[in-house]
Amino acid sequence: MASRRTGVDFSYLLGQAKIESSLNPTARAATSSATGLYQFIDQSWLAVVDKHGSEYGLGWASDAIQQSGGRYYVADPDLRKQILDLRKHPETASVMAAEHAADNKAYLESKLGREAQPVDLYLAHFLGVGGASKFLAVHDRAPDATAASLFPSAARANRSIFFDKQGHARSFADIRDRFASKLQKNSDGLGADIQYASAALPSGAKTVQPADYVRIETQRLAEQPDIMVKPQPQTARLAYLMLATLGR
Repeated sequence: MASRRTGVDFSYLLGQAKIESSLNPTARAATSSATGLYQFIDQSWLAVVDKHGSEYGLGWASDAIQQSGGRYYVADPDLRKQILDLRKHPETASVMAAEHAADNKAYLESKLGREAQPVDLYLAHFLGVGGASKFLAVHDRAPDATAASLFPSAARANRSIFFDKQGHARSFADIRDRFASKLQKNSDGLGADIQYASAALPSGAKTVQPADYVRIETQRLAEQPDIMVKPQPQTARLAYLMLATLGR
């Protein structure tokens, strides 16, 4: 996994995990099937495991996933549960989130004709990649237009995102900016700006072992003055796993 290059920086993924689950790998949404660090719903998880699972030793899982009528399913209910429970496994959830974000990045850039920013990836997580492409296409040409009418279902389910406290519809620019601020705030607590990973390792970079990175990262977190995540070894381990996955 240390050699994987998805092009998405670990600070984005760590910030996303903090927003979605407060870094709780077993978090479960009360109103949907969303589970784990990245709150993958059942269908999204089956889709990403079907596409990328075999790259991470999960061929047994991807081989069991089938598709019919645009939906993914696993015939064996016990095996289906095992595959869905992988969302609670930090290492597996992190690599699948990285691959999912990289897929979304490539898709958005092909549609928009520009580089997809971290906030655009979060919009793809929030609206689905098709919805995000539609949202961003309008945003880029008419940022001050209101978004609720174009996304009525999402607006009904997420009123505070699409409308302000007075009930006025927010613009595309306002919604995107608010997501960007939220994402950056959760990254700031980890002492790093959101950015994309470079395509190659720095000159002279050497591989470190997981135990080394846990020690280094725990010390770094402890030195952050306004850290919002306690510098526990398990937090550092999660950061290491994300870094290793992304080849940093």
